[in-house]
Amino acid sequence: MAFFSKPKYSTVTVKKKDMPQGLWRKCPLSGEIIYTKELEQNQNVVPKSGYHFPIAAPDRIRFLVDPDSFEEFDAGLEPVDPLGFKDLVPYTERVAKYQQASGQKEAVICGLAKIHAIPVSLAVMDFRFGAGSMGSVVGEKITRAIERAIERKCSCIIFSASGGARMQEGILSLMQMAKTSAALARLARARLPYISVLTHPTTGGVTASFATLGDVILAEPGALIGFAGPRVIKEATNRDLPEGFQSSEFFLEHGLVDQIVSRLEMRDRIAALLRLLQTGAPGAGRAAG
Repeated sequence: MAFFSKPKYSTVTVKKKDMPQGLWRKCPLSGEIIYTKELEQNQNVVPKSGYHFPIAAPDRIRFLVDPDSFEEFDAGLEPVDPLGFKDLVPYTERVAKYQQASGQKEAVICGLAKIHAIPVSLAVMDFRFGAGSMGSVVGEKITRAIERAIERKCSCIIFSASGGARMQEGILSLMQMAKTSAALARLARARLPYISVLTHPTTGGVTASFATLGDVILAEPGALIGFAGPRVIKEATNRDLPEGFQSSEFFLEHGLVDQIVSRLEMRDRIAALLRLLQTGAPGAGRAAG
């Protein structure tokens, strides 16, 4: 028998537990890892870098308006398939998928609220619903929000987040560009303020209509703003695009955007603008022109 014998080791099998999904988010700018709950409490804005993650429309409304002041209108309106659109996935099935993903019947939430005790008619788009595409119902709800501002003699505020017109509704979708713009012209004639807020992304027919007709146009930092995408423009023009092209910072420099405002400051900034517009402005605005 050997003086020293090889010890017998027992083998212990440890099951690796999967890390629960969604607990942490990585900032695309700084690489910082942020606890999701802390990020949500900070309105989905990374504290150090200031990067703005997308935010759902109900959460945006909650952070923006006075507590218990929001009254939703037209919540029951939802899209139908007027053209019988033919695709690999039927339009009705797409809508059902969008509704399940977002918890909303359509890509915009509209209602009356107060911001620092100032009454407003509010429309907030939700990119989770079909990339915030604008169909007949979105155009109708936004038009009604504008008309509600005229009826109540209050300001109108629209937060845009959209990939553009909804192709499954064809010309009926494109008609919403003229419809919402005409409603804003009536708001301007009533000498009532309209503040447009561009968030990431704001593109297509939404950019070409109500999103860029504000008396004051605000934008969140780093938001993509434009009509066609950068790749489409480059292929059409065969030219290299300027650095930072179609960002909110680019459009601030070139005059389309009036101010870039952090989401954390948006509530106070809008309230300050409303006080100025309601007391001192003659109410002309871009929409009248």
